[in-house]
Amino acid sequence: MPFSTWTLLLVLSAVFALRKLARKQSRASIVRHAEEKVLILGASSGIGREIAHQYAARGAKVCVVGRRIDKVTAVVDECKARSFTADGPLGIPADITIVEDMVRVRTVLEKRWAGIDTVIVAAGVSATRPLLEVAGVSTQQDANASEEGIQFAVNAAKVAMRNNYLGPMIAAISFIPVLKRTSKLPSILLISSLGAVIPAPTRSIYGSTKSASLLLYQALAIEHPSVRFSFVLPSSVEGDFRASAVDQSPLDNQPTQTIPKPNSTPGLRVTDVGKRCIDAVDHSEKVVFMPSTMKLGHILYLIWPSFIEKKAMQKYGFTPE
Repeated sequence: MPFSTWTLLLVLSAVFALRKLARKQSRASIVRHAEEKVLILGASSGIGREIAHQYAARGAKVCVVGRRIDKVTAVVDECKARSFTADGPLGIPADITIVEDMVRVRTVLEKRWAGIDTVIVAAGVSATRPLLEVAGVSTQQDANASEEGIQFAVNAAKVAMRNNYLGPMIAAISFIPVLKRTSKLPSILLISSLGAVIPAPTRSIYGSTKSASLLLYQALAIEHPSVRFSFVLPSSVEGDFRASAVDQSPLDNQPTQTIPKPNSTPGLRVTDVGKRCIDAVDHSEKVVFMPSTMKLGHILYLIWPSFIEKKAMQKYGFTPE
Protein backbone atom coordinates (compact mmCIF):
# COMPACT_ATOMS: atom_id res chain seq x y z
CA MET A 1 0.00 0.00 0.00
CA PRO A 2 1.23 3.55 -0.64
CA PHE A 3 2.64 5.61 2.22
CA SER A 4 -0.47 7.80 2.37
CA THR A 5 -2.63 4.72 3.03
CA TRP A 6 -0.48 3.62 5.96
CA THR A 7 -0.53 7.16 7.30
CA LEU A 8 -4.33 7.15 7.14
CA LEU A 9 -4.52 3.84 9.01
CA LEU A 10 -2.17 5.10 11.73
CA VAL A 11 -4.13 8.32 12.15
CA LEU A 12 -7.41 6.44 12.36
CA SER A 13 -5.93 4.02 14.91
CA ALA A 14 -4.78 6.94 17.03
CA VAL A 15 -8.21 8.53 16.84
CA PHE A 16 -9.90 5.31 17.96
CA ALA A 17 -7.45 5.02 20.87
CA LEU A 18 -8.00 8.61 21.98
CA ARG A 19 -11.77 8.22 21.78
CA LYS A 20 -11.56 5.13 23.96
CA LEU A 21 -9.49 6.99 26.56
CA ALA A 22 -11.91 9.88 26.48
CA ARG A 23 -14.95 7.62 26.78
CA LYS A 24 -17.90 9.42 28.33
CA GLN A 25 -18.81 8.97 31.96
CA SER A 26 -20.54 5.70 32.68
CA ARG A 27 -24.28 6.06 32.28
CA ALA A 28 -24.84 4.21 35.57
CA SER A 29 -23.88 7.36 37.45
CA ILE A 30 -26.96 9.04 35.98
CA VAL A 31 -29.33 6.15 35.31
CA ARG A 32 -28.88 3.57 38.05
CA HIS A 33 -29.09 -0.06 37.00
CA ALA A 34 -31.92 -0.80 39.43
CA GLU A 35 -33.92 2.15 38.09
CA GLU A 36 -33.27 1.72 34.37
CA LYS A 37 -36.38 1.05 32.29
CA VAL A 38 -35.47 -0.97 29.22
CA LEU A 39 -37.65 -1.72 26.21
CA ILE A 40 -36.37 -4.57 24.02
CA LEU A 41 -37.98 -4.91 20.60
CA GLY A 42 -37.36 -8.36 19.18
CA ALA A 43 -36.68 -9.95 22.56
CA SER A 44 -38.30 -13.32 21.96
CA SER A 45 -35.17 -14.98 20.56
CA GLY A 46 -31.50 -14.58 19.75
CA ILE A 47 -29.58 -11.51 20.81
CA GLY A 48 -32.69 -9.67 22.03
CA ARG A 49 -33.57 -12.53 24.36
CA GLU A 50 -30.04 -12.62 25.75
CA ILE A 51 -30.06 -8.87 26.35
CA ALA A 52 -33.35 -9.23 28.25
CA HIS A 53 -31.78 -11.91 30.45
CA GLN A 54 -28.74 -9.79 31.24
CA TYR A 55 -30.68 -6.61 31.98
CA ALA A 56 -33.05 -8.53 34.26
CA ALA A 57 -30.13 -10.14 36.10
CA ARG A 58 -28.67 -6.75 37.02
CA GLY A 59 -31.98 -5.38 38.30
CA ALA A 60 -33.36 -3.30 35.45
CA LYS A 61 -37.03 -3.06 34.61
CA VAL A 62 -37.39 -4.99 31.38
CA CYS A 63 -40.15 -4.96 28.78
CA VAL A 64 -40.01 -7.90 26.38
CA VAL A 65 -41.64 -7.36 23.00
CA GLY A 66 -42.03 -9.97 20.26
CA ARG A 67 -44.63 -11.17 17.80
CA ARG A 68 -45.47 -14.56 19.35
CA ILE A 69 -47.19 -14.55 22.72
CA ASP A 70 -45.82 -17.97 23.67
CA LYS A 71 -42.22 -16.90 23.12
CA VAL A 72 -42.75 -13.56 24.87
CA THR A 73 -44.23 -15.38 27.87
CA ALA A 74 -41.28 -17.79 27.95
CA VAL A 75 -38.72 -14.96 27.95
CA VAL A 76 -40.65 -13.10 30.67
CA ASP A 77 -40.52 -16.23 32.83
CA GLU A 78 -36.79 -16.59 32.17
CA CYS A 79 -36.23 -12.96 33.16
CA LYS A 80 -38.27 -13.41 36.34
CA ALA A 81 -36.00 -16.28 37.33
CA ARG A 82 -32.98 -14.01 36.95
CA SER A 83 -34.41 -10.80 38.40
CA PHE A 84 -34.29 -9.75 42.05
CA THR A 85 -36.55 -6.70 41.71
CA ALA A 86 -40.08 -6.47 43.08
CA ASP A 87 -41.34 -4.96 39.84
CA GLY A 88 -40.99 -7.91 37.48
CA PRO A 89 -40.50 -7.85 33.72
CA LEU A 90 -43.31 -6.97 31.35
CA GLY A 91 -44.23 -8.94 28.25
CA ILE A 92 -46.14 -7.38 25.37
CA PRO A 93 -46.88 -9.34 22.19
CA ALA A 94 -46.47 -6.82 19.37
CA ASP A 95 -45.07 -6.47 15.86
CA ILE A 96 -42.45 -3.76 15.28
CA THR A 97 -43.75 -3.28 11.72
CA ILE A 98 -47.29 -2.40 12.83
CA VAL A 99 -47.82 1.21 13.88
CA GLU A 100 -50.82 0.38 16.08
CA ASP A 101 -48.76 -2.19 17.98
CA MET A 102 -45.91 0.21 18.70
CA VAL A 103 -48.31 2.91 19.87
CA ARG A 104 -49.94 0.36 22.16
CA VAL A 105 -46.55 -0.61 23.63
CA ARG A 106 -45.74 3.06 24.21
CA THR A 107 -49.08 3.65 25.94
CA VAL A 108 -48.56 0.68 28.26
CA LEU A 109 -45.07 1.83 29.24
CA GLU A 110 -46.14 5.40 29.86
CA LYS A 111 -48.88 4.14 32.18
CA ARG A 112 -46.89 1.43 33.95
CA TRP A 113 -43.44 3.03 34.11
CA ALA A 114 -44.09 6.69 33.36
CA GLY A 115 -41.60 6.44 30.50
CA ILE A 116 -38.44 4.60 29.42
CA ASP A 117 -34.68 5.08 29.55
CA THR A 118 -33.38 2.62 26.99
CA VAL A 119 -34.68 1.17 23.73
CA ILE A 120 -33.00 -1.86 22.19
CA VAL A 121 -33.97 -2.53 18.57
CA ALA A 122 -33.13 -6.18 18.00
CA ALA A 123 -35.97 -7.21 15.67
CA GLY A 124 -35.28 -8.23 12.09
CA VAL A 125 -35.26 -11.02 9.53
CA SER A 126 -32.55 -12.68 7.49
CA ALA A 127 -32.02 -13.48 3.82
CA THR A 128 -29.35 -15.95 2.81
CA ARG A 129 -29.30 -16.51 -0.95
CA PRO A 130 -27.76 -14.73 -3.96
CA LEU A 131 -30.27 -12.28 -5.42
CA LEU A 132 -30.66 -13.97 -8.82
CA GLU A 133 -31.17 -17.33 -7.15
CA VAL A 134 -34.01 -15.81 -5.17
CA ALA A 135 -35.53 -15.04 -8.57
CA GLY A 136 -34.96 -18.65 -9.69
CA VAL A 137 -31.78 -18.15 -11.73
CA SER A 138 -28.60 -20.00 -10.82
CA THR A 139 -25.36 -18.03 -10.73
CA GLN A 140 -24.06 -20.63 -13.20
CA GLN A 141 -26.77 -19.84 -15.78
CA ASP A 142 -27.31 -17.04 -18.27
CA ALA A 143 -31.06 -17.56 -18.52
CA ASN A 144 -33.35 -14.62 -17.89
CA ALA A 145 -35.39 -14.55 -14.72
CA SER A 146 -39.06 -15.19 -15.33
CA GLU A 147 -41.71 -12.66 -14.41
CA GLU A 148 -42.77 -14.99 -11.60
CA GLY A 149 -39.18 -15.24 -10.37
CA ILE A 150 -38.63 -11.50 -10.38
CA GLN A 151 -41.86 -11.00 -8.45
CA PHE A 152 -40.78 -13.61 -5.90
CA ALA A 153 -37.53 -11.68 -5.33
CA VAL A 154 -39.45 -8.42 -5.03
CA ASN A 155 -41.79 -9.94 -2.45
CA ALA A 156 -38.86 -11.29 -0.41
CA ALA A 157 -37.18 -7.88 -0.50
CA LYS A 158 -40.39 -6.18 0.62
CA VAL A 159 -40.62 -8.44 3.66
CA ALA A 160 -36.96 -7.80 4.51
CA MET A 161 -37.41 -4.06 4.05
CA ARG A 162 -40.51 -4.00 6.21
CA ASN A 163 -38.81 -5.83 9.07
CA ASN A 164 -35.24 -4.51 8.81
CA TYR A 165 -35.96 -0.90 7.85
CA LEU A 166 -39.59 0.16 8.27
CA GLY A 167 -39.88 -1.57 11.66
CA PRO A 168 -36.90 0.29 13.14
CA MET A 169 -38.21 3.51 11.59
CA ILE A 170 -41.62 3.02 13.23
CA ALA A 171 -39.89 2.29 16.54
CA ALA A 172 -37.78 5.45 16.31
CA ILE A 173 -40.77 7.66 15.59
CA SER A 174 -42.81 6.00 18.33
CA PHE A 175 -40.26 6.10 21.15
CA ILE A 176 -37.77 8.95 20.64
CA PRO A 177 -40.16 11.63 22.00
CA VAL A 178 -41.04 9.65 25.13
CA LEU A 179 -37.37 8.82 25.69
CA LYS A 180 -36.41 12.50 25.53
CA ARG A 181 -39.29 13.51 27.77
CA THR A 182 -38.93 10.92 30.51
CA SER A 183 -35.28 9.82 30.82
CA LYS A 184 -32.36 11.60 32.47
CA LEU A 185 -30.08 10.16 29.79
CA PRO A 186 -32.07 8.53 26.95
CA SER A 187 -30.38 5.85 24.88
CA ILE A 188 -31.19 3.78 21.81
CA LEU A 189 -29.22 0.79 20.57
CA LEU A 190 -29.70 -0.63 17.08
CA ILE A 191 -28.39 -4.12 16.49
CA SER A 192 -27.27 -3.97 12.89
CA SER A 193 -24.84 -6.27 11.09
CA LEU A 194 -21.32 -6.27 9.74
CA GLY A 195 -23.05 -6.98 6.44
CA ALA A 196 -24.53 -3.49 6.58
CA VAL A 197 -21.12 -1.90 5.94
CA ILE A 198 -19.10 -4.73 4.30
CA PRO A 199 -20.88 -6.42 1.37
CA ALA A 200 -21.11 -10.19 1.28
CA PRO A 201 -22.33 -12.73 -1.29
CA THR A 202 -25.65 -14.43 -0.42
CA ARG A 203 -26.46 -11.48 1.82
CA SER A 204 -27.45 -8.87 -0.79
CA ILE A 205 -31.04 -8.40 0.41
CA TYR A 206 -30.18 -8.77 4.07
CA GLY A 207 -27.16 -6.47 4.05
CA SER A 208 -28.81 -3.72 2.03
CA THR A 209 -31.89 -3.57 4.27
CA LYS A 210 -29.78 -3.59 7.43
CA SER A 211 -27.64 -0.86 5.92
CA ALA A 212 -30.75 1.25 5.30
CA SER A 213 -31.79 1.15 8.96
CA LEU A 214 -28.22 1.79 10.11
CA LEU A 215 -27.95 4.96 8.03
CA LEU A 216 -31.42 6.01 9.19
CA TYR A 217 -30.41 5.77 12.86
CA GLN A 218 -27.08 7.47 12.22
CA ALA A 219 -28.99 10.40 10.74
CA LEU A 220 -31.39 10.35 13.71
CA ALA A 221 -28.39 10.60 16.04
CA ILE A 222 -27.60 13.95 14.43
CA GLU A 223 -31.22 15.11 14.51
CA HIS A 224 -31.58 14.19 18.21
CA PRO A 225 -28.25 14.91 19.95
CA SER A 226 -29.80 14.62 23.43
CA VAL A 227 -30.33 10.89 22.79
CA ARG A 228 -27.31 8.58 22.99
CA PHE A 229 -27.36 6.32 19.92
CA SER A 230 -25.30 3.14 19.74
CA PHE A 231 -24.87 0.76 16.81
CA VAL A 232 -23.56 -2.77 17.22
CA LEU A 233 -22.39 -4.51 14.04
CA PRO A 234 -21.68 -8.19 14.73
CA SER A 235 -20.41 -10.71 12.23
CA SER A 236 -22.04 -14.16 12.16
CA VAL A 237 -23.65 -15.03 15.49
CA GLU A 238 -24.28 -18.54 16.76
CA GLY A 239 -27.84 -19.78 16.40
CA ASP A 240 -30.27 -20.49 13.59
CA PHE A 241 -29.78 -17.39 11.46
CA ARG A 242 -31.65 -18.96 8.56
CA ALA A 243 -34.79 -19.58 10.61
CA SER A 244 -36.08 -16.09 9.85
CA ALA A 245 -34.97 -16.07 6.20
CA VAL A 246 -37.51 -14.50 3.85
CA ASP A 247 -35.97 -15.90 0.65
CA GLN A 248 -35.90 -19.65 1.39
CA SER A 249 -38.78 -20.85 -0.80
CA PRO A 250 -37.30 -21.14 -4.29
CA LEU A 251 -39.61 -21.63 -7.26
CA ASP A 252 -40.45 -25.27 -7.78
CA ASN A 253 -39.29 -25.23 -11.40
CA GLN A 254 -36.08 -23.34 -10.67
CA PRO A 255 -34.05 -25.32 -8.09
CA THR A 256 -31.29 -23.57 -6.22
CA GLN A 257 -27.81 -24.40 -7.53
CA THR A 258 -25.54 -22.56 -5.13
CA ILE A 259 -25.41 -24.01 -1.62
CA PRO A 260 -23.46 -21.81 0.80
CA LYS A 261 -20.83 -23.71 2.75
CA PRO A 262 -20.70 -23.48 6.53
CA ASN A 263 -18.70 -20.55 7.90
CA SER A 264 -15.03 -21.36 8.37
CA THR A 265 -15.16 -20.15 11.99
CA PRO A 266 -17.82 -20.52 14.68
CA GLY A 267 -20.22 -17.64 15.10
CA LEU A 268 -19.93 -15.14 17.92
CA ARG A 269 -21.41 -16.33 21.21
CA VAL A 270 -24.80 -14.76 21.77
CA THR A 271 -23.92 -14.13 25.42
CA ASP A 272 -20.87 -12.12 24.36
CA VAL A 273 -22.87 -10.10 21.85
CA GLY A 274 -25.56 -9.37 24.44
CA LYS A 275 -23.00 -8.20 26.98
CA ARG A 276 -21.24 -6.04 24.41
CA CYS A 277 -24.53 -4.41 23.47
CA ILE A 278 -25.24 -3.47 27.08
CA ASP A 279 -21.67 -2.19 27.52
CA ALA A 280 -22.15 0.01 24.46
CA VAL A 281 -25.25 1.58 26.00
CA ASP A 282 -23.62 1.96 29.42
CA HIS A 283 -20.65 3.85 27.97
CA SER A 284 -22.46 5.69 25.14
CA GLU A 285 -20.33 4.09 22.45
CA LYS A 286 -21.40 5.04 18.96
CA VAL A 287 -20.30 2.25 16.60
CA VAL A 288 -19.18 -1.17 17.84
CA PHE A 289 -17.75 -3.79 15.48
CA MET A 290 -17.76 -7.44 16.57
CA PRO A 291 -15.11 -8.65 16.43
CA SER A 292 -13.36 -5.30 16.85
CA THR A 293 -10.83 -6.19 14.14
CA MET A 294 -13.61 -5.75 11.60
CA LYS A 295 -13.10 -2.00 11.91
CA LEU A 296 -10.03 -2.59 9.79
CA GLY A 297 -12.06 -4.68 7.36
CA HIS A 298 -14.47 -1.78 6.90
CA ILE A 299 -11.59 0.62 6.23
CA LEU A 300 -9.85 -1.83 3.90
CA TYR A 301 -13.00 -2.19 1.80
CA LEU A 302 -12.85 1.54 1.12
CA ILE A 303 -9.21 1.46 -0.01
CA TRP A 304 -8.72 -2.13 -1.22
CA PRO A 305 -12.18 -3.53 -2.12
CA SER A 306 -10.95 -6.48 -4.20
CA PHE A 307 -9.14 -7.93 -1.17
CA ILE A 308 -12.26 -7.79 1.02
CA GLU A 309 -14.45 -9.16 -1.78
CA LYS A 310 -12.16 -12.18 -2.10
CA LYS A 311 -12.25 -12.77 1.65
CA ALA A 312 -16.05 -12.48 1.64
CA MET A 313 -16.33 -15.15 -1.07
CA GLN A 314 -14.10 -17.43 0.96
CA LYS A 315 -16.07 -16.91 4.14
CA TYR A 316 -19.39 -17.81 2.54
CA GLY A 317 -18.02 -20.53 0.25
CA PHE A 318 -19.30 -18.61 -2.75
CA THR A 319 -18.12 -19.37 -6.27
CA PRO A 320 -19.14 -16.77 -8.86
CA GLU A 321 -19.92 -17.62 -12.47
